[in-house]
Amino acid sequence: MSIKGHCILSHGFESGPDATKVTALADVAKRLGWSHERPDYTDLDARRDVSELGDVPARLQRLLELARAAAARGPVVLAGSSLGAYISGLVSLQVPTKGLFLMAPPVRMGAAPVLDAARVPTSIIHGWSDELIPASEVVDWARPRGSRLLLVDDGHRLSDNVEASAEAFAALLVAI
Repeated sequence: MSIKGHCILSHGFESGPDATKVTALADVAKRLGWSHERPDYTDLDARRDVSELGDVPARLQRLLELARAAAARGPVVLAGSSLGAYISGLVSLQVPTKGLFLMAPPVRMGAAPVLDAARVPTSIIHGWSDELIPASEVVDWARPRGSRLLLVDDGHRLSDNVEASAEAFAALLVAI
């Protein structure tokens, strides 16, 4: 089977590339004929000397370099959880991206710029009871973009909805 494209799956803050959600997405990508990678940002997240969220600019730069290299080879889909969703959205503005999959996306993060993303097929999964990012903010962000939005009975980590996340990601990849 030929490879359909490449998925870059970015973990959330204080998580890792072997986290449950990004591992489930990697399994979906492989099953559907997409190559994938899961960058490790743990070294940057540990940089509390930069900010309480680690070195976000370096995280953004790392993803940007990986996405540019992947886009030179073919179609790219960016996916991420929380801070990984935030940087995926921003990178999609700078690199040709076929789709975005955002889990618990922080549409606002303190003094950081409001989340922006390319106008590409976008699927979002978010918890109604997210303790960090109000669901209403995500609804307001997704509405004008016409994004597919799945709201689930869960908190920020979406730990009760790993399978629902994988199914929503599969639906996005199939639609591209």
